[in-house]
Order: sequence, then structure tokens, then C-alpha cells
Amino acid sequence: MIYELSGLGVNLDGRPVLRDLSFSVREGERVVVLGVNGCGKTTLLKTLDALTFATAGSMRFDGVPIHAAALDDAPFRRRFRGEVGFLFQNVDAMLFNPTVGDEIAFGPRQLGLANADGRVAHWAGFFELTPLLHRPPFELSGGEKKRVALAALLAVDPRVLLLDEATANLDPAWAGRLVDLLAERNDLTVVAATHNLSIAEELGSRALLLANGRPGVLFDGSPSALLRNQGLLVEAGLAHRHRHVHDGADHAHFHLHDVE
Repeated sequence: MIYELSGLGVNLDGRPVLRDLSFSVREGERVVVLGVNGCGKTTLLKTLDALTFATAGSMRFDGVPIHAAALDDAPFRRRFRGEVGFLFQNVDAMLFNPTVGDEIAFGPRQLGLANADGRVAHWAGFFELTPLLHRPPFELSGGEKKRVALAALLAVDPRVLLLDEATANLDPAWAGRLVDLLAERNDLTVVAATHNLSIAEELGSRALLLANGRPGVLFDGSPSALLRNQGLLVEAGLAHRHRHVHDGADHAHFHLHDVE
């Protein structure tokens, strides 16, 4: 197992955000984490990236317990940061280099990886960023920034990708290309958090459902099975029962909350 969580809890500013989470993620698995805003999806990804640490329970990465002291060990920290890439929902927080080319090259250069320039050329080409390599990232559109951030993460050949609302700011064509890339990369373990139900089945073959104020994982199984479980989606706040009138008749049916 690449990740093993047991009774994990995380408090932020004294407030419990995650409680009693227990699940494992296998090497090469694609997992989509679903839930409404505020349920702890981003906090979970930050914990998986060791930016936040458990205040209860435990987490292991490739068998190694993850806590602040573990990241103090320089060889392990270097290995962990090279193997785990985290795409922030707000990619502006990730982009700080003077040019797009420097942004994509930053990780390979910091990690001392071979052929940094070749990595830049490859991923800039894939994400159609080559004409932008000399542009400052802050000048780009939201979708262009997202593509730069993805190129920068993939340039270090990560073992794990943690994606927070991966398709936000991407137009449908680029969202589709990203989904195809993730599906083709059997060497990547992907944990993708979203509240966009329409993309859930494409992002992962396994779904985890979180809910505000509820401990543990409400659902762990196939995305298609979750999407058929209207009662659970309503309980988690991802759908609601809506009443309206058609031709003088009162009807009620379910609506999914599906806006990025």
C-alpha cells in the first residue's frame, strides 16, 4: 500500500476537520474524493502531502509513518517531495518563478534530475505551453496557469499525484485531455478531490465520500454505485430533493449539486 490511514483526525485552529478516517490506497490506484465544500477534502490532500499532520490516529506512506519528525530527515524528505506532487485548487499559490520555463524546470533542478531542459520541452509541448515559455506565469489566464502547474508537477516524474479540483479553470477539451492522461498512466497513483459529480467516474475507479460534521468515510466503492445512491448523496449535501410544478401537477425529484 502506498497510503495507509488509521483513525486519522486533523484539527485546524482547534477545530476538528477530519475525524476517524481509515482507508488505504494501492500503488497505481485512481481515487476520487467527493464531498461538498468544507467537508475536509483539501485538508485530506494536504495531509497526504505532509503539509498538515494528523492530530489523532496515523498515516503511513509506503510503510513509513508520516509526522513532522519524519520530514526532518533530509533523505526521506527529498524522496517524499520527489515522489508526491500536489496540485493546489488555487494554482497561484504554486507559481512563483519568473517565467513559465523556469516554473516547469524548478522541480527537476531542485531534485537534481537528469535532462531538466528535455523535461521542460516535453511537458511544455504536451500542454501546448511552448509559445509561453518566456512569459511570466502571473500574466497567463486561469486555464494556462493550471496547465503550467500540471506540467511542473509531471516534470519530476512523480509517483503520486494529489489533485484538488483538477479540472477547474480548464475548458472541456483540456479537462478531457487531462482525464485521458491520468487514465493512460498506470504508473501514477492519483487521489483527486472534487465536488463535481459529472467528472467523478472519469477521474477515478474508486470513490470516497466525506460529509460535513460526520466522522469517517461515508462511502468507499465505485463512483457509479455512489452516483446511483441518491439517499447518500442527499445526506452528504451533494444532491437535494426539489419540488416544482409541471402543468399544474406537483412533482419532486433529485438535483445533483454539480458546479465548480
